[in-house]
Amino acid sequence: MQDAFGFTRVAHGREGRPGARPADEIGYHAVRAGDNPGEHTILFGLEGESLSVNVRATSRDCYASGALAAAAFLIGKPAGLYSMRDVLGLS
Repeated sequence: MQDAFGFTRVAHGREGRPGARPADEIGYHAVRAGDNPGEHTILFGLEGESLSVNVRATSRDCYASGALAAAAFLIGKPAGLYSMRDVLGLS
């Protein structure tokens, strides 16, 4: 599947991959540190511009709620691959 910018694949990180990215690849990174329960910055960068979105969790309660909702969703479901889209009724 190709998006509006021509990207057809994603890649996490750059370790062991020197040089320019392939033209059809968009990259992402995840950094976790200390006891911070969740602070993420999503950065979209193109030549000459960037857009960032910041998400901050102040406790792990929101993650626990999601895990419990996912567990409840799975009760009685056949074995298979499900996503949070399924749990939230977005599929």
